[in-house]
Amino acid sequence: MGNNTNNTEAPKATRREWIGLAVIALPCLLYAMDLTVLNLAVPHLSADLKPSSSQLLWIVDIYGFMVAGSLMTMGTLGDRIGRRRLLLIGAAAFGVTSVIAAFSTTANMLIASRALLGVAAATLAPSTLSLISNMFRDPKQRTFAIGVWVASFSTGGAIGPLIGGVLLTHFWWGSVFLANVPVMLLLLVLGPLFLPEFRDPNAGRLDPISAILSLIAVLATIYGIKRIAEYGVGWPAVLTIVAGLAVGAVFIRRQQTLPDPLMDLRLFRSPIFSAALAISTFSFFVGFASFLFIAQYLQLVLRMTPLDAGLWTAPSGLAFIAGSMIAPAIAHRIRPVAVLVGGLVLAAIGFGILTQIGGSHALAVVVTGFVIFSLGLSPVVTMTTDLVIGAVPPERAGMASGLSETSSEFGGALGIAMLGSLITAIYRGNMAGASLRDIPPDAMDTARSTLGGALAVAEQLPGALGADLLHAAQQAFSQALIWATGTGAAILLATALVAFMLLWRAVPGAGVDIPVEPAALAGSSKN
Repeated sequence: MGNNTNNTEAPKATRREWIGLAVIALPCLLYAMDLTVLNLAVPHLSADLKPSSSQLLWIVDIYGFMVAGSLMTMGTLGDRIGRRRLLLIGAAAFGVTSVIAAFSTTANMLIASRALLGVAAATLAPSTLSLISNMFRDPKQRTFAIGVWVASFSTGGAIGPLIGGVLLTHFWWGSVFLANVPVMLLLLVLGPLFLPEFRDPNAGRLDPISAILSLIAVLATIYGIKRIAEYGVGWPAVLTIVAGLAVGAVFIRRQQTLPDPLMDLRLFRSPIFSAALAISTFSFFVGFASFLFIAQYLQLVLRMTPLDAGLWTAPSGLAFIAGSMIAPAIAHRIRPVAVLVGGLVLAAIGFGILTQIGGSHALAVVVTGFVIFSLGLSPVVTMTTDLVIGAVPPERAGMASGLSETSSEFGGALGIAMLGSLITAIYRGNMAGASLRDIPPDAMDTARSTLGGALAVAEQLPGALGADLLHAAQQAFSQALIWATGTGAAILLATALVAFMLLWRAVPGAGVDIPVEPAALAGSSKN
């Protein structure tokens, strides 16, 4: 797979490119770590800064919001000013804002610094992925490099809670931010030595209005989806989503009139590009939700500490890394689409196993199902990313990378909201039918709202009464999770079928270059 348009053999990467790949992995690790490590620090910073409940939500969420809203702009900006330059600017900004976050003295100061961290982080994924597309022109080597790129994110997500736990045991909460600084300094030193510079020679000016419109559209839509996940369907959430979609429509209309659009819509004329983005979106729809709900099950149903829960999810993280590294080798022996479809089916089997949670073997079922799911999902992420990058010309790699990451964020947010709403509805329905007596009505209302609320109420009730409520709530949540994982398995199987139908004939066989669509090539020149 690749983006050459002739029969000449693509140049092989040298030792400099492979060292550069190791350098690229550094910011990817930090990007993923910062998405997970703060959760452990919340109790510590809450005791110090004393944020309100609303401020605490913004401290946790604003980083991901700003990453999602800025990805598209940063991907296209890298095409214009140079991908290495943008990566190094982002690394410097990430280091500086990490220091500001570490020494924040108020909740609002931490919120602002986390927002800036998100903008800086948004430069990392598109810049690194688009650099890979230029550094590794050989199809086999590029697929392997993308596998390493994917594995570096999953490694960061896996080790984030562990590193955070160690730091918080010995230092104050700001240490989780200061850990970013040495890595970013190392990137600033090694980047100019081992990373080449690439940019679109025909790139025009960046349209600031388009950048603002894309930021508002993504932020409003994801914020509304997240509100639905947390509070259920309500007018504030619905209106926010509608406003975000309306701004998105204005953004798309503007792109059709600009000579140098922020998002070149002609790229979507490539069936490979469009199908790969759609498959990636549905994969993350299921994946993001599973990570959240399994963590809740381990801590709230099996009553594990956050550290123990993190250790028991480590095998799935290792499986994700292994799958990311193995997939490129398999894809050059059999058809890449077979690897993609097989990964989706394997992930569905993992979710099918998760529908058997409960009983004395619950932990074994969770670990086994989650490992199989991760082992199946990782090749899907690698293959769809490779298809997206391979289907566009090199000078559009930054734009394609930004769109790929944005689709992942959207899919993840939508999955958490929709599957979360399903779990909440089933949990409340089960609790409404639970035969529990002698519990005050107000306490029962709290217990029926969320599992966390039920646990808090159960701790305040005497002996057997609290134990009965706790058992009923845990059973209700387990049943809801079974329905959610069953739904996830069905979605993955449907996605596998769609992937087979759309891509089997469009994508060449093992080790064959993907021809860039003429429509995609048209997007590389100015109108």
